[in-house]
Amino acid sequence: MEHLESDCTGMETGTPPESSLMVIFGAGGDLTRRELIPSLYQLFSEDLLPTQFAVIGFSRGDWSDDEFRRRMLEAFEPKPDPATWEKFAGLLHFSPGDFDDASAYTRLKARIAELQQAHQVPDNVFFHLACPPAFFPAIVDQLDGADIEKGAGWRRLVVEKPFGTDRASARDLDQRLRRVFPEESIYRIDHFLGKETVQNMLVFRFANPSFEPIWNRNYIDHVQITVAEDIGIGTRAAFYEKVGVVRDMVQNHLLQLLCMTAIEPPVRFDGAALRDETVKVLRSIRPIDLDQDAVRGQYGPGAVNGGAAAGYRQEAGVAPDSVTPTFVALKFVLENWRWAGVPFYLRTGKRMAKKLTEVAIQFKPTPHVMFPVSTAKLHQNLLTFRLQPQEGIIQTFAAKRPGPELIICPVRMNFLYTDTFALKEAPRAYAWLLRDVMQGDQTLFARSDWIDAAWGIVDPIVEYWDTHPPTGFPNYAAGAWGPGAADQLLGSSHWDVI
Repeated sequence: MEHLESDCTGMETGTPPESSLMVIFGAGGDLTRRELIPSLYQLFSEDLLPTQFAVIGFSRGDWSDDEFRRRMLEAFEPKPDPATWEKFAGLLHFSPGDFDDASAYTRLKARIAELQQAHQVPDNVFFHLACPPAFFPAIVDQLDGADIEKGAGWRRLVVEKPFGTDRASARDLDQRLRRVFPEESIYRIDHFLGKETVQNMLVFRFANPSFEPIWNRNYIDHVQITVAEDIGIGTRAAFYEKVGVVRDMVQNHLLQLLCMTAIEPPVRFDGAALRDETVKVLRSIRPIDLDQDAVRGQYGPGAVNGGAAAGYRQEAGVAPDSVTPTFVALKFVLENWRWAGVPFYLRTGKRMAKKLTEVAIQFKPTPHVMFPVSTAKLHQNLLTFRLQPQEGIIQTFAAKRPGPELIICPVRMNFLYTDTFALKEAPRAYAWLLRDVMQGDQTLFARSDWIDAAWGIVDPIVEYWDTHPPTGFPNYAAGAWGPGAADQLLGSSHWDVI
């Protein structure tokens, strides 16, 4: 598949966003090393960062600027171009301190002023909370106490998930943050929304007149959303035992994908119109029957990618009788005109057969088949938006196999970003979202009412399962696609994996 570069059109001209300074709280953590700094480097290498820009890492540890740069470089895979890295590394600086130490914020304030002058950065600052959520309120309070949250320019706050642990805690956190930062300055980030395919779902549907007319209950049989991970919990047992798969994945990633699939056409592509429509989707979701329309699971010993894998209860830090779910499959129904009667199946889990994130739109079969073939074997049309691996869009449809006989087979048309646009690697989701923050564009960030509505859907699931402990855990082997009950949830259909 090829694209016609001469016919491309867009909203952006490539002009860098506003000059600013970024402060990363939790700069010594994995998120900073593996996502934030590499994403900033990608923007820098493609000349998409402002000409006046600087980064301050804030964390425990008495590191020098050079030590901070060295630690960030160690995490790069593959290693960056040495000459480009040397120029980029000059933007990276470090300010040590504990999150609740007032004196550290006094030093941070002085460092911000120093680097703004050194890099000729105007007084625009955004703070990225890349640390455990328990520290969010303390950091914001300290920024307020040190008078760092105000300035001649703008101040913005980037908040990582999870935003609260339930509806009540999310509301409390929201109130605490908004005492210091207004809603228009808070960017609740979900990196799934920065992925090219998620944004292309909107373009595919709303920029192509051949698809929007059939995007409804008349033509679509059901929708499947899969976020499968082949890894276990690693060193995150303390976190995962408290959170579990529903809070960790459903409340944010999967519900965001559902909203992007099911929204009504926004009036325009901006932060207000798009997010208005996603909130409407959540409010249309009918409460589910947790005995009939929900399946939970926990992985046991098995094999993943050809190697032996321990069960969840054998992971370091996990109780030998833990009933924390590592898999969930849910059936949602939306009560609105477009989607009435169309089930949305969501599943996510750890230690599954392979790493895979995709949205599969299963279309209804033709009402009458004129060909002398078995209708049971005639493949239904399937449209798949794949987020990982190999981002792209795949359409499966029926075609005649060459030859004298009428033999109908499923065939695929593949659109992959790396092939069509000759990319060495897919753009990082965080890169686009960080750039949006610098531009003041909240379109792809969750609003407070969306967070509240999402918890309103998730809380009943968690509360019910907490009071109804599972039996038979573990109920799927590592390397499988989940428990057998998840297949039964779809009835006569089956999970589509491209």
